[in-house]
Amino acid sequence: MDTRLLLGHRGSPRRARENTLESFAMALQDGLDGVELDVQRSRDGVLVIHHDFDLEGVPLAELDWVEIRRRAPWMPRLEEVFELFEAHPEAWINLELKSQPPTSDGREAALARLLGAWGGRGRAWVSSFDPLALIRLRRQGLDVPLALLYAQEEVLELLPCLGVQGVHPHHSLLSREEVERLRGQGYFVATWTVNDARRARELLEWGVRGVIGDVPDELKAARD
Repeated sequence: MDTRLLLGHRGSPRRARENTLESFAMALQDGLDGVELDVQRSRDGVLVIHHDFDLEGVPLAELDWVEIRRRAPWMPRLEEVFELFEAHPEAWINLELKSQPPTSDGREAALARLLGAWGGRGRAWVSSFDPLALIRLRRQGLDVPLALLYAQEEVLELLPCLGVQGVHPHHSLLSREEVERLRGQGYFVATWTVNDARRARELLEWGVRGVIGDVPDELKAARD
């Protein structure tokens, strides 16, 4: 992935409810290259877009889609996001798969199926904090890049075991030397959550390929 990308963190969360179709549309209208979003699985196997593992104190994985939609009519299915992006053929999506190790409820296989059927998968990649989820995704033969999310440096010791193409460290972990080291090992680097134009510009100059933030104007100013 060689393009330098500016991505809305869960859309444009300061203008609309995060992780909603409205928030994603606003991020694109504001001139960003795409969005980052969070993928969860309902009890009956529907992939939904929501950051937290629970809804009103109840785990999402214990709720069927009909109940989720009744409680949170603003929460989209992943298929609805793909439909939105059909109208934006140049826009990118970073799908963060939310997962709680060590067990799986089949969310990796479900995501691989939906992505495999979507014609826009050439402008998507999947990231996760869960190394086991990344291994499962790789075993699904998913033909989009995978990236390890992390906020602790010691997690990098797992990289040789994962077979991922990218890394997503928190921006506070990055320096010019660290970006060069990661890129020298063949990884593309994306980072979060950057809400200052000067910091975003610095990261892009170092060779970071994706900068994720809450404020579209700050991100765009980094590329001006």
